[in-house]
Amino acid sequence: MTPSPPIATLGDLRATGYHSRSVKEEMRGNLVARLRAGEPLLPGILGYDDTVLPQIENAILAGQDIILLGERGQAKSRIARSLVGLLDEWVPEVAGAELHDDPLAPVSPFARALVAERGDDTPIAWLHRDHRYGEKLATPDITIADLVGEVDPVKVAEGRYLSDALTIHYGLLPRTNRGIFALNELPDLAERIQVGMLNLMEERDVQIRGYKVRLELDLFVIASANPEDYTSRGRIITPLKDRFGAQIRTHYPEDPEVEIAIAEAERTTFSDEAATSVPVQVPGFMREIVAELSQLARRSSEVSQRSGVSVRVTISNQETLLAAALKRAVRLGEPVAAPRISDLPAVVASTAGKIELETLGDETREDKVIEKLVQRAIVNVFNRHFALSELVPLVERFEEGAEAEVGETVASDRHERFVSEIGELRRAVSRLDVGESPAGVASGVEFVLEGLHLNRRLNKERRGGGVRYAR
Repeated sequence: MTPSPPIATLGDLRATGYHSRSVKEEMRGNLVARLRAGEPLLPGILGYDDTVLPQIENAILAGQDIILLGERGQAKSRIARSLVGLLDEWVPEVAGAELHDDPLAPVSPFARALVAERGDDTPIAWLHRDHRYGEKLATPDITIADLVGEVDPVKVAEGRYLSDALTIHYGLLPRTNRGIFALNELPDLAERIQVGMLNLMEERDVQIRGYKVRLELDLFVIASANPEDYTSRGRIITPLKDRFGAQIRTHYPEDPEVEIAIAEAERTTFSDEAATSVPVQVPGFMREIVAELSQLARRSSEVSQRSGVSVRVTISNQETLLAAALKRAVRLGEPVAAPRISDLPAVVASTAGKIELETLGDETREDKVIEKLVQRAIVNVFNRHFALSELVPLVERFEEGAEAEVGETVASDRHERFVSEIGELRRAVSRLDVGESPAGVASGVEFVLEGLHLNRRLNKERRGGGVRYAR
């Protein structure tokens, strides 16, 4: 953050030749500058380069308010918050004004009176763009007072008349004047409250307790909605939809690579991780399995697609696998941890609360659906890495009597022993990005063996806390 300009009065501001810009002019001008410089619109927003972001750019260049339409977990709120980066870093405001009034064009009664009284001696403050963002989750109990304002009984008791604009306690929208206001889940806002927003968004005047208050508010409004609420329940009234210039459809990551990148960027990290924890190595195929699980769930007929399968499923599942690997390494005293196939049952807990089944009952258990999806994810990823014909020599070794016992509590050096004894297994594991650590090798061993089992080339038998693979 750069320091604010050293200008403290309206006269000093005018002397600099400062010209006011509306919020939409700021965003438009700064976006044009980014486009010229070849800089991204919203750094950190992945998977939307060819779909959502070009539409947002068009809306901003056209000066249009936006509705983001998409299922949960599609970065709608992240996009809204990131748009603050398109505002000027510092803008002047009338010092002490509730509505962040522009000193050259004040809108609140307080600021107008102060400028009229003090003129060039009007004190000004500087407002950073981080403080020019307002957000509200729409719920049925929101009132007009929350969004627009209400008569303040304390100010009335002090002797002001109800018709005096100075008696008003302003709501969220006026207090975000000269900024970006995000209204999440707009369809959940009661229709009578939506009606109350009509004039505020278009004509900029509002009525509070029957008194008409003219407020030339300067806002960029961005709302979000879930398609199920928006289309099936029809809770956004048509006149309000008409006041949003652009409706932009968001979507889930279309490629597993993007899903993997998002999960890695968004997973929880800890400041003392390097000092107090065992390093966790995550082989690429394990990341692929986690991403593939979410992708399969979004296409499954057993999972409700109306509610969606959030990217948070992928993030939580990766965090869970890292935790399971770390727990094992700490208990077994191993220097490096790596998630394995035998850790995947742990993702049932991090997945179950984030998906909804089409039917739920005794015959359709959530954990069974998730287990089937996990198995399909393993098979798909395995078949991308290996052709079964390439592993015929390894299967033949098992036909000759070779066995391997693995599991979440089995030490990594036991897996290394299988690799040293079975050369064909070593060659298969060496094709994976497991590195040289025993933990990485153990992860590769379980992946190869489980892939062969799910392709019906090896038998699998559970023994206590372990699993035995044989022919």
